[in-house]
This record gives sequence, C-alpha cells and structure tokens, in this order.
Amino acid sequence: MHVLVTADAVGGVWTYARELVTGLSRKGVKVTLVSFGDIPTVPQMEWLEGLRGVEFHPTAFKLEWMHDAENDIEASSEYLRRVIDEVQPDLLHLNQFCYGALKVEIPKLVVAHSDVVSWWVNVKGSEPPADRWTNWYRDVVAQGLSEASRVVAPSRWMMECVETFYGKPTQSSVIYNGRTPTLFNPYVTKENSVLSVGRLWDGGKQAALLTQVETEVPVFIAGTEQHADESFRSAESGLGASHPQLFLKGQQSEAQLRQLFGRASMYVATSRYEPFGLAPVEAALSRCALICNDIPTFRELWGDAAVYFKKNDAESLQSVIEQLQTDREMRLTLSNLAYNRARQRFTAERMVDDYLELYQVLVSTGAAAA
Repeated sequence: MHVLVTADAVGGVWTYARELVTGLSRKGVKVTLVSFGDIPTVPQMEWLEGLRGVEFHPTAFKLEWMHDAENDIEASSEYLRRVIDEVQPDLLHLNQFCYGALKVEIPKLVVAHSDVVSWWVNVKGSEPPADRWTNWYRDVVAQGLSEASRVVAPSRWMMECVETFYGKPTQSSVIYNGRTPTLFNPYVTKENSVLSVGRLWDGGKQAALLTQVETEVPVFIAGTEQHADESFRSAESGLGASHPQLFLKGQQSEAQLRQLFGRASMYVATSRYEPFGLAPVEAALSRCALICNDIPTFRELWGDAAVYFKKNDAESLQSVIEQLQTDREMRLTLSNLAYNRARQRFTAERMVDDYLELYQVLVSTGAAAA
C-alpha cells in the first residue's frame, strides 16, 4: 500500500505525523509525506533518516488557519495535486481540512485535529465574528469535510465539535493519538515538582493559570512563547513568573523535555480547549501523576487515571497540587494508573494499527466503487 500523508511543521501535528509515518514504514507501507506551514528544521527531520519507503516533500505554504492564507491554499492544493499525479498513492491521509476537497479519484481520509471555531468557542465563549476571513475559513473547512471519504477525530469530543460547527460527516471514526513508550523514561527518580507543557501564547492551553498558584514545590512551564502566525504576535502579552517557585523554561528540545517529564512527579494539564493532548500522554508514559482541568476531553481520555481540578479554577488547582505534594502514596497510585492507561490506550503502535485497518476498508471500498 502507498499512502500520501500531509502534515505541518509548526505544531503537534508534526509529532503525530512522526509517529504515524514511522509506524507505517516499519509495517512495510510506502509513504509520501508532504508538509506545510514552514520548512522543518534539521532536528525536526532527524527521525526521517533511515526510514524505508518514505519520500518527503517539505513546503512553506501557509496553513488554512493562518490569516491571508487563501492564495497559499490554492497554490498548495495545486502543488499537492501534482505530487499525487506523480506518485500515484492508493489513499490520502490529510491532516488539514482544505485538502479534503481535492478532485481526485482515490479515497481521502481527513483528520480533524483542531479548528478555529471550536477553539474560539471554548476559549472566548462565543463563535468568532463573521468577517471575510472567518467566512472563508468556515467554508473551506466545511467543504473539505463534506468531500472526504472518511473524517477521523482524535476524541469523541472533537468529533462532536466537527458535527456542531460544520455538519455531520458522511462517514466518521474516532482514533486516539499515540506515542512510542520507549521515547520516555518512567524509571527516573522523581522530584517533588510540577510540570506543564504548552504554547504560552495560546489561551486554549491556559498556561497562565499556573502563574496564579503559589506552591511549596517548583513549578515548571515549558513551551514556545511566540505565535506561529506573525499577524498575531503583536497581541502577545507573555507570562511572567509571579512567585519564586515558578520557572518558565521556554521552547525545549525533545531531549530536554524528556528530562523534565522524567523528573517531575506531577503533570498539570491546564487546557481549557483540548481536542486530544499529546503532552499528558508523554507525562503519563514518564510516570507522572496527572492533574487535569475538568473538561470533557480529559474525562474521556483519562477517566479515573487522573485527578481533576474545578474547571479553569486556580484555587482548586492549588488545592489539588497541595494535596498531592504531601500525599506520596496518592501520587504514586495516580502515576501508575496514568502510566498503565497510556500503555494500554495511547501507544503509537495501537494508533498505526487502527489507521491501517481503516486504510484497508477505504482502499477496498474505493476499488469496488471504481
């Protein structure tokens, strides 16, 4: 089988694509990978070295959620059509909505990782204003979803958002994302400390909630402080350490993150908007106790393998941290529950197997229709 996978190099979709493409290659699937948004850095591309049957086409075309992207989306769609004509894949695995509308005679799987409208509703409390760009974006997303052979979301909650804001897809599935457990170390001696990972500029990640919490243990926040879309950067306010135990680590390398995950005994998932959340999975695979904002996604994914603080409430978060920092037995119990749940449900191998099963259905259905 030959699958063309699209990705972007400016967010978590790149990590997702890494796990997917690596797993597909190891199972003998030929992959053509096309990336958008920005040219990946050399460290970002290291994982591609040595993979069999993988051909990579990096581009810097703007992504559909970036302002003034209309011309780039038209140009990148034409570019993608040329690549498809050249390599002749059996199936398209599209990690952007817009390419679901490509006029091709092969199955198109579109993955709904996140979208502007559901982000806006959950972060700002209402749908975005109906200006020219927003109307264009909503039309592009709706068309891509309606013309896809199958729409996949990484959680039931995200699929509900798709149905609410863009209409119910003809065919849909939920496939949870996954990470490779061996990339993380669950056996490091833990420090009594708290870690959170997320884009500091993103109100959906709500990292600022931890600046309102005073603890006796160190609290580390890791994540980029700069928006990927230049048009938003002037609006950034940044975060300042509000107490001596809060440390902003900025953008971290994979090795640095692995060390932070390994040392932290507690991980706080502060997101108020989260279609899935790879960082909590990485924390769980590092045997951190999970403290999660009480939103539907985290309840769906983690159930009783995490402890929850009152939605968006800094006082409640502080209370939960204080409880866990003094109760070692509870921390250990939660860390083992999270670790076991991640190993059972959120591994890359399980994710790749689920996608392969779906690929087979789509390809065989497409062949029968032809």
